[in-house]
Amino acid sequence: MLDSNCIFCKIIQREIPSFKLIETDHSYSFLDISPISVGHSLVIPKYHAQKLHEIPDEYLTDLMVTVKKVALKLKVENYNILQNNGELAGQEVNHVHFHIIPKTDDGSGLSYKFKHLEEDSFNLDEIQSSFNR
Repeated sequence: MLDSNCIFCKIIQREIPSFKLIETDHSYSFLDISPISVGHSLVIPKYHAQKLHEIPDEYLTDLMVTVKKVALKLKVENYNILQNNGELAGQEVNHVHFHIIPKTDDGSGLSYKFKHLEEDSFNLDEIQSSFNR
């Protein structure tokens, strides 16, 4: 299932050019057009959905295998895998995608700093109980 209005679906259908790396029956990978490091790549499912939990399992399995293959082919020792779900999480294209971002000695690549929550700002038992329902 593809969406004719989605830029990534258009890339899959070859309506928009890309620098293809690996293609399978369920996944397509290509170089990012606005890389933050050399080799910055994307892996997308050939199934249109905005969020990871909306993707059928057979596509997810293939996505992760393809992410691994791209990471190995890049031949970099350090890299980040980034996948955002929703605008608040930083998702800019509403089609599931994984970034493979090489991290190099020159400092290029993904930079981030986690903001940790205070211990009393959440209830661990409440979170755990949602998994037991």
